[in-house]
Amino acid sequence: MKPFQKHLFVCTNRRPDDNPRGSCAARDGEAIKERFKAVLKERGVKGAIRANAAGCLDQCAQGCVAVVYPDAVWYGGITASDVEEIVDRHLLGGEPVERLRIDRG
Repeated sequence: MKPFQKHLFVCTNRRPDDNPRGSCAARDGEAIKERFKAVLKERGVKGAIRANAAGCLDQCAQGCVAVVYPDAVWYGGITASDVEEIVDRHLLGGEPVERLRIDRG
């Protein structure tokens, strides 16, 4: 099996509803991950580009959060309506979606 060209990790971590940091699960993390998987399959790149669930990525206040490797590009505030743009522009086209990028530093 060849290694993936790109690997997308989508946070699906759940915290209690009253946690001040919030959580990606409360911001539709699981549905967003499933949407990424579906769009990648539709684009015919399943096996070359992979989307996986991730535990806490420690950016809860910016959720739903995802990170793309090997690019080390972090996205925050992702909604299901952003998925196709991230797939088409970044994962397939190589151009990160700047309006959704977050600085981890």
